[in-house]
Amino acid sequence: MMGTQNDPRQEAHAAQGDALAQATILVVEDEPGMRNFLERILSSKCRAIRLAANTAEASALVAQTDFDLVILDNLMEGQRGVDWLREQRPLGFFPPAILMTAHADLDTAIQALQAGASDFLLKPFRTNQLLNTIARCLEGERLRRENLILQQELRNNIDLGRLRSELIGSSPAIERVRQVIARVAPTPSSVLITGASGTGKEVAARMIHALSDRARMPFVAVNCAAIPRDMLEDELFGHVRGAFPAADRNREGLFSSARGGTLFLDEIAELPVALQAKLLRAIDDRRIRPLGSERETAVDLRLIFAANADLDRAVAEGRLRADLLYRINVLHIHMPTLAERAGDMFDLAELFMDTLSRTLAAPKVPITPEVRAGMATYDWPGNVRELRNAVERALILGRFTPLVASPGRRDGQTLAEIERRAILGTVAAFDGDREAAAAQLGISRKTIDRRLADWNA
Repeated sequence: MMGTQNDPRQEAHAAQGDALAQATILVVEDEPGMRNFLERILSSKCRAIRLAANTAEASALVAQTDFDLVILDNLMEGQRGVDWLREQRPLGFFPPAILMTAHADLDTAIQALQAGASDFLLKPFRTNQLLNTIARCLEGERLRRENLILQQELRNNIDLGRLRSELIGSSPAIERVRQVIARVAPTPSSVLITGASGTGKEVAARMIHALSDRARMPFVAVNCAAIPRDMLEDELFGHVRGAFPAADRNREGLFSSARGGTLFLDEIAELPVALQAKLLRAIDDRRIRPLGSERETAVDLRLIFAANADLDRAVAEGRLRADLLYRINVLHIHMPTLAERAGDMFDLAELFMDTLSRTLAAPKVPITPEVRAGMATYDWPGNVRELRNAVERALILGRFTPLVASPGRRDGQTLAEIERRAILGTVAAFDGDREAAAAQLGISRKTIDRRLADWNA
């Protein structure tokens, strides 16, 4: 029996339906019959629909709700739709708009485009014309936002393949992290993720997003330490035209780009203290005010924060507002270091060897028991990122080079903790062969037996 191929037209229709099902739409129409018609058509197809009988009601609704699309009549009592639309743009960002008009003259079309309308419908229109126009607007907006997000990821030099690998492993430490992620992901709560550089804070945030009901919406990652401090407010909240001399057009900030999805703010302690107050208000009210805007804009998103700094110390030093820390620390996930993940490093090393050998078109370098033992006893200050670099270096050179710990680097570990990690890691590296592990460590087999008995290992 021959397999069936998917019909591209059916797939496109399904995608359009999904976009509409996620949309919140505002209809501005003074004629009750047309308002009711639009409500009947759209109420069962979109997430939510709100109705306004005039532009005054529409202005009040726009200030309260984050709309994905506005459908408005042009000729209404009191104010034309195109004039109202033109007034709204300088007040802050505005969703895509479809202008309904009974007159398809060139002058009206030009005015609509100049006012910021995305499309217009000629009355009377059929249902399929309405739905097709809505689909075009939503798809155009999706592509625009996707482009902004991709540009942001390129600026941050995000390697999504590497990120996805960083939570692989079966150690109790990483399993606990996965369990917490599974529990918190379906909730709307904010999450604070802490841990050393390279431990996988961003991949944990992406997993939370992927397991949430926002998974089909944008995930926007922002490294607060990578953006110049004088540009951070504009990057996060955007600006309206004329907000400052170089602002020749409206610019959407990353809060708006993440609408409906998740905004991940990494290195949160690097935000300027003055900007932290504005962030705190955005967290509390889910409303933002772009630079130069006269009006706050509602945003529907989830916030995840991360830091590799000691946040309590940052508060004590005045670099982080205490009320901001209390607000973001709803649920705390601490990412373990690679050294705390025991045998995970061997699974990760094999994975990196497999993927990087294909990327570099280089033959795999054997990860021998001796190499594994060296990995097990090294402290990995750069965590998973450093392990990946070590494997890549081995592929380029054709061999693994010795891992040498930096002088004085043990991150506060006691000698007993260092000994325990070295012995357990080396035994694991030799697949439980205690004789080989003893020879590698330069100690007796009896010492290993005694230590393992003491640790019930």
